[in-house]
Amino acid sequence: MTLALPLLDTFGRVHSDLRVSVTDRCNIRCFYCMPAENVRFLPRAQILTFEEIVRFVQAAARLGVTRLRLTGGEPLLRQNLAALVGQLARVDGITDIGLTTNGMLLADQAADLRQAGLRRLNISLDTLDEDVFQRISRRNGLDQVLAGIERAQEVGFDKIKLNAVSIQGLSEPEIIPLAHFARQRGLELRFIEFMPLDADGAWDSTQVLGGDQILAILTSEFGPLEPLLGGDPSQPARDHRYLDGEGVVGFINPVTHPFCGDCNRLRLTAEGQVRNCLFSTVEWDARTLLRANATDEDLAELIRDCVRAKKAGHGIDSDDFVRPSRAMFQIGG
Repeated sequence: MTLALPLLDTFGRVHSDLRVSVTDRCNIRCFYCMPAENVRFLPRAQILTFEEIVRFVQAAARLGVTRLRLTGGEPLLRQNLAALVGQLARVDGITDIGLTTNGMLLADQAADLRQAGLRRLNISLDTLDEDVFQRISRRNGLDQVLAGIERAQEVGFDKIKLNAVSIQGLSEPEIIPLAHFARQRGLELRFIEFMPLDADGAWDSTQVLGGDQILAILTSEFGPLEPLLGGDPSQPARDHRYLDGEGVVGFINPVTHPFCGDCNRLRLTAEGQVRNCLFSTVEWDARTLLRANATDEDLAELIRDCVRAKKAGHGIDSDDFVRPSRAMFQIGG
């Protein structure tokens, strides 16, 4: 049962989307997310159990959360993830569950995840070139990612999106091959601007390859693309369709065109900290409540406090922006 009052922040945004990180561990080391070596992962005792995750999601669902996305780290490294998906799919009020993955373990798990109730996939694919893949991820494995994409299509996921992080001076040659790949396979491709969430703290605004630049490159190859209007305003992608009808491409532009005004998302980190923004410098400790036998109302009040404290925007484009102390893998992508 949903409680009467929606999860409304002070700017009138209703929150119905929860990103749940199930692990901070990963099997590759993409430079825009993690250090190359000597990564300090959380002790297992600090990671939320499946039961704790489900309990939190139940509390959030009673407040109007309907959509979940499981993230990491690499979520497919979490043992028996399909079992968690099955438990979450049975939570009253949850109508949609998605997963963000690098795809390297997907071929082996796709069928079980689909059967458990997972319906949507976002698969990271920055390049189709093995050398560039190794330069970005600092590991081998492009063939495994491609095999995971193929298997996910075979088992019938409702929607599969490919996520490509775009970096100035690196990604330009990858744009057209990725677009052809997605069009040929009926997949939606999304380009995501490089954000200041790298573990090395080396991000610089000059490295941002903006969505408008990518659109111009695509237009030179495929002709004009038509903006898709009337979609869910809370979704971060600015979608365009190819005029020949062969697919859709999206642009997630948090740096050049922030979409904070329609944000409806909350985040739960792998160790149970609630965040109201990817770039938040403040967290709310749900794990302590969960492990102290707190009531449902205690959890609800923590979630409401987090939402009420949400700022108007992340402020990347402002002079007083303070980047979070955590990198992407520690927050949940």
